[in-house]
Amino acid sequence: MSDSVELHLGSERFSYPILTGTENERAVDIAKLRDETGLITLDLAYKNTGATKSAITFIDGDLGILRYRGYPIEQLAEHSTFMEVSYLLLYGELPSAVQLEQFNQSIIRRTLVHENIKKFLDAYPGGTHPMGVLMSTIASLSSFYPNSLIPNRSVEDVDRTIHRLIAKMATIAAWTYKKAIGHPYMYPNNKYDYVSNFLMMMFGHRTEEYVPDPVVVDALNKLLILHADHEQNCSTSTVRIVGSSHANIYASVAAGIGALWGPLHGGANQAVIEMLEAIKEDGGDAQKYIAKAKDKNDPFRLMGFGHRVYKNFDPRAKIIKVACDQVLNRLGINDPILDIAKQLEETALSDEYFVERKLYPNVDFYSGIIYRAIGIPTDMFTVMFALGRLPGWISQWKEMRESNEPIGRPRQLYIGHPEREYIPVGKRKG
Repeated sequence: MSDSVELHLGSERFSYPILTGTENERAVDIAKLRDETGLITLDLAYKNTGATKSAITFIDGDLGILRYRGYPIEQLAEHSTFMEVSYLLLYGELPSAVQLEQFNQSIIRRTLVHENIKKFLDAYPGGTHPMGVLMSTIASLSSFYPNSLIPNRSVEDVDRTIHRLIAKMATIAAWTYKKAIGHPYMYPNNKYDYVSNFLMMMFGHRTEEYVPDPVVVDALNKLLILHADHEQNCSTSTVRIVGSSHANIYASVAAGIGALWGPLHGGANQAVIEMLEAIKEDGGDAQKYIAKAKDKNDPFRLMGFGHRVYKNFDPRAKIIKVACDQVLNRLGINDPILDIAKQLEETALSDEYFVERKLYPNVDFYSGIIYRAIGIPTDMFTVMFALGRLPGWISQWKEMRESNEPIGRPRQLYIGHPEREYIPVGKRKG
């Protein structure tokens, strides 16, 4: 195969190299295209444009493959923890026992937040969406840690800031929930691991000791692992492009949270529950809605089925389905919403219409069910997504900075008015 492509522009010929990635992905390097030809490429939403080189995550949507740093997601979800995966994403290798313990301790020591954070939270009006609270509060951390604003800091300083953000994100996310329901904030307790500590701050009470359910802890660990990174998606690309200006890590991650907040990105699992609630309100007939989904003239669409990246199956869904069943069996919840979900799932896995079109339940379908089962309200689902995606965002920010990537500056094709003369206001028509 040719290692370059040739562009014919009139009588001129221009050659551009083809680069090959580790997994034989191929890309045309057009870095010199505009300088040499005066042309730019037009690729709405960057669907076919590689904006960076990255060694963090590999996805093959056709084959249903997801790997972090080369490790299959199936192995990590089965054997690892969210903290271990966070270390892997951040530093490129699985930690030794000593390294993992040091990393855990570094996180644990930084879970407390400044008392003034409570004043921030208390100032928000009732009914404020948790993602708005999370985004602005994370951005405000830069005011508490002004050293983070210095672009070129030591490796030790950067690591300290990274560990601080991972630690405090869990506390702020849990406190966002406590604020929403009017309960007193629960301070972190260093005797718990990261996930158990988060659950304690979410659901614990000051009058009694919180005992985390190991099945719930395991399921949440898996969910966070499965969401930890997903290549150059909307929010991750946002973090990288904001960070490319040498904005501090808190501002960069806050921008990623804002991107994730959009319903086309992070709100898919929330949309699943809202769909299930709508079916329940309409009488709970799951088969009726299966028929509506199969009717091409009906605008109804099943949420949580199929995936824009995975054309075969979502590898994360197979993993989390098992955890979902374990949580539902353990908690013994009698919830008509979850009954409807099981009916939809069973139909989609066996009905020829869905099987032919590979419209299998995806990770968002099962994650929404798990969150609802353990008591996390719908408007907190995207916060949970952000908590899981945090180590991926930070890893991408860190990689971008360590690679000395230039500031992001996309081009455009201008389609507005050509040059025209200014007309004084008194002489304008209309």
